[in-house]
Amino acid sequence: MKRKVFFISDRTGITAEMFGQSLLSQFEQVEFDEMTLPFIDNIDKAHEACRIIKDSEDNGGLRPIVFDTIVTPEIRQIIQSSGALVLDFFHTFIGPLETELGETSGFRVGKTHSLADGKAYDSRIESVNYALNNDDGITTRYYDQADVILVGVSRCGKTPTSLYMAMQFGIKAANYPFTEDDMDRLKLPPSLKNYKNKIFGLTINPARLHEIRTERKANSRYASLKQCQYEVREVEAFYRREKIPHLNTTTRSVEELATKILAATGIKRKVF
Repeated sequence: MKRKVFFISDRTGITAEMFGQSLLSQFEQVEFDEMTLPFIDNIDKAHEACRIIKDSEDNGGLRPIVFDTIVTPEIRQIIQSSGALVLDFFHTFIGPLETELGETSGFRVGKTHSLADGKAYDSRIESVNYALNNDDGITTRYYDQADVILVGVSRCGKTPTSLYMAMQFGIKAANYPFTEDDMDRLKLPPSLKNYKNKIFGLTINPARLHEIRTERKANSRYASLKQCQYEVREVEAFYRREKIPHLNTTTRSVEELATKILAATGIKRKVF
């Protein structure tokens, strides 16, 4: 039976999800049924959330697990009365920090994802727009503005990695695909020659690429294992010839890819 898990927050729930899922990932032998309850920011909503938690225990027979980032004490007490195992991230760490810093926390709702830092928010939105407008080689006119240009075969993970870097770190990430037509004598396209120092390559296991492409275009030359093997082989040889740093995306999440790319290139995060 799956264990019921709730991520509860007085704002979006992103922080509770991020920390909670990181902890749950350590228990691969357990199946979890996850639910996020965001914007629990008043007493009525807290009581409704408490009811949902209790109902899940009645139906499943197992004690639910709750990860929360609730700031308001009254709301937090209601959630804690649900009978679930409640893991409160803020209050686990706020107390020791208050002691160490000699200061009392302001306990301001939504502080983690507020728009107080206008420059950081604007940087994030600008970077997301840049990633979308410079996706998959749509245009190469604005590569002078790029922090990094991801290259690789179609469906190797360039777009999700570009968008993640934009949304999480405020990085302007363009991406450029190498297609079947490029494979014969693969070389650096003219549009990229002046920006070689910004290029970072992605590659992937051919069998995994075959699976991904089959979901999109089954029984096509594009998705055939032979074609995937050929394209990956040519692109990896190109990376070695041109001394382009690269990573294999097969078993890596976009979070890990983005972090490793920043570490390898020395690009600084612009959004925290």
